[in-house]
Amino acid sequence: MPLHPELDKKLSKTYEPSASINDVFKGYDITFVTNENGEPMTLFFGKRRPDGLIAGERYTRTIKREPDGVAVKSSHWDLRGKIMR
Repeated sequence: MPLHPELDKKLSKTYEPSASINDVFKGYDITFVTNENGEPMTLFFGKRRPDGLIAGERYTRTIKREPDGVAVKSSHWDLRGKIMR
C-alpha cells in the first residue's frame, strides 16, 4: 500500500539528523526516525497511546543513491506490518 502523496512529499524533506520526530497527518499520529543525513527512514503511522507509542502500521524506506553517494536516485516505502502493542 503506497503512502498518501502529501505524506510522501512531507517525508521527502530533510530533517534533523538521527532524530525521532512526532507529528500529525490528516488526523493520524505519525512518528518518523531519521538517518545520519536527516532523511526519514522509519515511519510509525496510527493513533498515539497514552505512553507515547503508536498503535498502527510501521513502514521502512529504501534509498538508492547516485554514484556520488550523496544524491538520492530513488526511494520507496515498504509496509512492514501492524503495531498493536
